[in-house]
Amino acid sequence: MEAIAVVLQAPEQLGLQRLALTPPGPDHLVVDIEWSGISTGTERLLWSGKMPPFPGLGYPLVPGYESVGRIVEVPSGSSFTVGARVFVPGASCFGEVRGLFGGAASRLVVPASRVVAIPERLGEEGVLLALAATAHHAIVGAPALPELIVGHGVLGRLLARVTVALGGQPTVWENNPERRRGAEGYNVVASDQDDRRNYRCIHDVSGDAAMVEPLLGRLAKTGELVLAGFYSDPIRFAFPLAFLKEARLRVAAEWQPSDLVAVTRLINEHQLRLDGLITHRRPYEEAGSAYRTAFEDPTCLKMLLDWRACS
Repeated sequence: MEAIAVVLQAPEQLGLQRLALTPPGPDHLVVDIEWSGISTGTERLLWSGKMPPFPGLGYPLVPGYESVGRIVEVPSGSSFTVGARVFVPGASCFGEVRGLFGGAASRLVVPASRVVAIPERLGEEGVLLALAATAHHAIVGAPALPELIVGHGVLGRLLARVTVALGGQPTVWENNPERRRGAEGYNVVASDQDDRRNYRCIHDVSGDAAMVEPLLGRLAKTGELVLAGFYSDPIRFAFPLAFLKEARLRVAAEWQPSDLVAVTRLINEHQLRLDGLITHRRPYEEAGSAYRTAFEDPTCLKMLLDWRACS
């Protein structure tokens, strides 16, 4: 069994390869991928070679953790059925080629426990479930709903949408005028247009380590700053400022299954929408240019690779 996959041979050396797949075990599904998303956070760092040392990191690798497809093979006794549309958060089924995160391929062999059935109506928007669950995970561990969100990319928008769905009304900072559009139920402003300094909870998804110190100055006393992005540079700040604020600093990591269940419920109850976030689409054959556009074009919120011609 084989698949066509996106392979990073080394930083900025990306192409398509036909790879042999690990045969499915008794608890594995085989999924033909329809669409996969390109992450402008972790995948950009992998592509550029700026990813800090991380478990499982090494080249060559298959990137991607935002995939949607249809099941084509199920083990005996499985609760899944052939033909069902599912979300797949990546796979490790490419032999000596690392699967980090392993979702950008035409076919995947993946444990059934990692796969989530999604409503047919979601279609390509299903690739956004990983980021929606990441947003939910960042929120549920905080003492209060986000009052300030820094960054209006896809994750920032989903943080804002989930916050609104949960009853909050956040402010979002975005200094790129092209990215201020598209707010639904919240305000987006440039950082220099906001002089508030008593936010109880700030979520930073900028990935900019230099933002941490000024954001500490925007907290209320005992407020919490949540680092929900991925930071390649060391984080430094003056301790007296954090001391005077009695600031709390928390890192939000990857989503858990309970987060995926929660956002799926919000979607099914029509409290959370995923529309308007996918701005660019390319056939899988154009993967090289698609990744560059995703990382270099500020108008690109989410780039999709379309794998349907492979099936």
